[in-house]
This record gives sequence, C-alpha cells and structure tokens, in this order.
Amino acid sequence: MPPLLTASGTAGAIVVGALALAATGWPGLLLLFAFFLPSSLVSRVSRPPEGGLDPKGEQRDAWQVFANGLAPSLGAALAAWAGALDLAWMILLGGLSVAAADTWATAIGSRSRRPPRHLLTGRTVPRGTNGGVTILGTIGAAAGALVVGFTALVGPAARPVLSAIIIGVAGMFLDAALGSALQGRFHCERCDQPSEWPRHRCGNRTVLVGGIAWLTNDAVNAMATLAGALAGAAWWALSPR
Repeated sequence: MPPLLTASGTAGAIVVGALALAATGWPGLLLLFAFFLPSSLVSRVSRPPEGGLDPKGEQRDAWQVFANGLAPSLGAALAAWAGALDLAWMILLGGLSVAAADTWATAIGSRSRRPPRHLLTGRTVPRGTNGGVTILGTIGAAAGALVVGFTALVGPAARPVLSAIIIGVAGMFLDAALGSALQGRFHCERCDQPSEWPRHRCGNRTVLVGGIAWLTNDAVNAMATLAGALAGAAWWALSPR
C-alpha cells in the first residue's frame, strides 16, 4: 500500500499540524488525525469515476492538505492567539467536519448502485461528475462528520456531535454546488474524455468547456472548509455561555 502522503503532502501536514497544536494543544492534533486517517482509508475503497475523469491519485499532496486543513487550523491559531480557546476549537471542528464529510461522501457515494443526481439540476449524471450527489453519499458525509464530532468530545466545543453533522453535511452540499457551478471543466480531444486539468493524463492539453479555468477541485475544497470554519465560529457565537 502506497503512503498516504506525498513528500510535499507531508510537509504541508507538518505546517497544518503545528498550527493546530499551537491553537488547541494535543486535542487539536487528535482532531486532525480523526479527519485524516479515516478519510484517507475510506478513500481507498472508492470506485474510480466513470467517464474517464482523471482526479488526483490516492496520495495527498500539499495542495490537498492545505485545502482541507489550512483554513481551520490557521483560523484556530488566530483565535487562540486572541485568547478565545473555545472559539479556536469550534473553528477547527467546523472546517474539519466539512473536509471529512466531503471526503466520505465521495468515497461512500461511489459505491451507490444508483447513479448520482446533479445537485443543481436534479438530472442523473455519471459517477465522478462535479455536483453529483447520492443518498448513500449523503449518509457517508454524515458518518465522516460524526467521526470528527465524537472525537471533539475531548475538547471544549459546544455540542460537538450535533454541530459537526450539521456543518459537515451542509459544507459537503456547498462543495458540490461550487464544484458544479464554478470549477473548471476540461475535455481532452485526443482521448475524447473529460478531465479536471488543463493537461490530460495522456499529456495532451485539454480544452476548457465550462467553469473557471484556474478554479481546481483543491480550490473548491478550500472554499468549503473555509466556510465550515466560519460556520464553526458562528456556532460558537450563537451558543449560550
């Protein structure tokens, strides 16, 4: 079995882990592991997408690590620096709940016997299509967020299990909506296959057919986890103390 991280991914994980440790101590590292290890393992049971789509491989690189963990860990570090440890914890919890929910939704949803439906149009689409969701994938999203939520019981989060599920599943749907509406979509004319990248795995340059060319899946994930971190902060602000 190949390593879970590339060399750059390992460096990125050290940065994210250091921020989480500085913000919340060892419980923050535990929360990161509760996202990273189960999510990485569950991703390896997913089916390859249909239609020739060529996402990144199983190993996470630095961009993927930062997309999933930088916004919540950096936000938590800033909140802790300002003396608000409870806020720091909820920021970390919110962002990682979204990251886990999205990863689990993709992996578990790929095992669905029913094809996904496009979140914005309701039409049936091939597996791997940006914005495609399934009932099984939504259940997977809740399960991934639940793992993070239960782990968060070691910290000072307000109703961590409930907040993790609500923020995580909502963030997963936001990720799907952003991916379907804004993420760059390309086509390889040589292979006659869709792609997520300006250059197909065959080496041929692809043609932009929709979305914003520079907006990758990693960028969409970063936007969703940032929204999750902000939702965690809002949850903290609205919780009685």
